[in-house]
Amino acid sequence: MSEKLSHIKDGAPQMVDVSEKPQTVREAKAQALVTFPQDVWDILERDGFSTPKGPITQTASIAGVLAAKQTGHLIPLCHPLPITHCEVQFEIGAQQIRIIATARIAAGTGVEMEALTAASIAALTIYDMTKALSHDIRITDLMLLEKTGGKKDFHRG
Repeated sequence: MSEKLSHIKDGAPQMVDVSEKPQTVREAKAQALVTFPQDVWDILERDGFSTPKGPITQTASIAGVLAAKQTGHLIPLCHPLPITHCEVQFEIGAQQIRIIATARIAAGTGVEMEALTAASIAALTIYDMTKALSHDIRITDLMLLEKTGGKKDFHRG
């Protein structure tokens, strides 16, 4: 763990200068969970996870990729990155959908925020598409799962 925050210099917020950092292939993976009440889950299963707004995982996948590409515009001091790959996958479980977002770039900074943004916006899209059935849908466990290619790798155990 670092002892200092990279986005604070002399007590003021700053964008980190990454111009001298080596250009390497960097990848990050993040997740979010969307959990549904049983009655809502039964309806979603019955309808093939599709709503009048469309198929929820396909729509959420597109939303997640679009969000990852906009991360630098959404989060102050986050570098706007030309990501080279973003993928949003879904694991259907018991009353929940696990979203796994992966982002990749060849650059001097990582793509953790892009992966986290993709997972969170995909989750919010699923919520938006299903909220007519219940407002008791929960989005939880948004977290970085792993990152590689930077100064140090991270893998959640």
